[in-house]
Amino acid sequence: MDVLFGVMSRIGHGVRPLLAAAFWPAIGAMAALVPALAMHGFTVDDALIAVRYAHHLAVGLGWRFNAHGPSTDGVTPLPWPLLLAPMARAEPLVVLERAQALGLVAWTATGALLGRAAASVSVAPAWAKLGAFAALALSVPVAAHAVSGMETPVATALATAAALAGRRPRVAAVLAGLVASLRPETAPWACVLAAGLAIAARESAWRVALSSATALAPFTCCAIVRALAWGHPAPLALMAKPGELREGMAYAAVASVVTVVPVLVLAPVALLRTPVALAIVVAALSHVGALVVVGGDWMPFARLMVPVIPGLVWAAILACERSRPAATAARAIAASALGVALVVGSSGIVEDGRGVMADRSALIASALPLLKGASRVAGLDIGWLGAATEADIVDLAGLTDPEIAALPGGHTSKRVDAAILRSRSPDALLLYAPRGLPGGLSSWDRAAYPRVVEARLAADESIAARFEPSAWLPLGTRGAGYVLLRAAGPRSGEKM
Repeated sequence: MDVLFGVMSRIGHGVRPLLAAAFWPAIGAMAALVPALAMHGFTVDDALIAVRYAHHLAVGLGWRFNAHGPSTDGVTPLPWPLLLAPMARAEPLVVLERAQALGLVAWTATGALLGRAAASVSVAPAWAKLGAFAALALSVPVAAHAVSGMETPVATALATAAALAGRRPRVAAVLAGLVASLRPETAPWACVLAAGLAIAARESAWRVALSSATALAPFTCCAIVRALAWGHPAPLALMAKPGELREGMAYAAVASVVTVVPVLVLAPVALLRTPVALAIVVAALSHVGALVVVGGDWMPFARLMVPVIPGLVWAAILACERSRPAATAARAIAASALGVALVVGSSGIVEDGRGVMADRSALIASALPLLKGASRVAGLDIGWLGAATEADIVDLAGLTDPEIAALPGGHTSKRVDAAILRSRSPDALLLYAPRGLPGGLSSWDRAAYPRVVEARLAADESIAARFEPSAWLPLGTRGAGYVLLRAAGPRSGEKM
């Protein structure tokens, strides 16, 4: 019996270190996984644009949005369709679900990696680490975009790995550069982070410059590819969706609040005493500045801010060593309280976000038979539309069409008039009405379309003469949807 107890004791002594080593990675993984699962069902329309490009790559049609159209620069994260292509031979919604699963796995692994790093900081009290992970778990934008089917969770994983590689500045520079290849607006962040970590490692000025150059290399390669392939180094979206400084300032301010975690690093004295944490935070500040310059983004849940957020968790944990416990506790409590308040106060928005995938799936299912036989369809929201038909799509926002992108106007207000539309010869047109058509489909109520480009087309008599309302496609359960107009036969003496 004594021998048995001895064996069990030795096993216990061996298991305890393993459990201790697994504790913080498990905490990090759960802080990532549970909120992301709670937001499962969220996606954005643009996710399906990349899916369509990836599908055409996978089936051998090349880099193009329309199967038989020209090659266009319609995906801002240039490498993303290449990453999706191996799993993109299936139906669009199936590919989107695979991309969502990929994002969930990447983000959960990132959380575990962050937890493992937290375990190595012995000077940080356990309660401070738990507070930092609690703030991360309460960041709805991070959870939502982990399962959106976009490139965001992959960019976030790379950005977090870069922040964690503080002792290896060159590795951090490469990882940060890969982030900038997926999200061009992070190029300043990548450059500042690489330089800051090299400075924190007390490297020479030459090596600091080399780290910055390394971080900019993938971004530069993408710009060169774009210039050679499409004649412009910047993503087409920059032209299609020009930002305004005022909008960028509002976006950056709101994003810094709703992502919750930035509250944890409001510790200037502690940061000045913690070089790696300071480098991470200064890089994040440069990213906020970049968001102001680019004018923010139209997508919900502060998507552009998300990639740098987990790195701030790491900075907060590192800064604990140089911060008073009371101040650390105050920041953790404030961040958690803010997160809870935002979750409770925006419960309706969160619930709507969780229903996006179901609503889009139903919309696509209803559109499939109605668009069958169409050869060219015009619309503003081309993501779901590209999943509902393989017909050529006239992109009224210009995200995949350089000619329309070059027109004056913003994302939903491009100066596409009846003449331009007729020159593209669509046989179907889709117009979004957020509150339905009060007078019924036959009334074609032109006041129902609040987006400028759609309102302009709906008010044009020549459009009314050439298109007839054919069907109402509901989106969700709150009365929104799309009017499908089909081209009528040309009248005597007229050309379409």
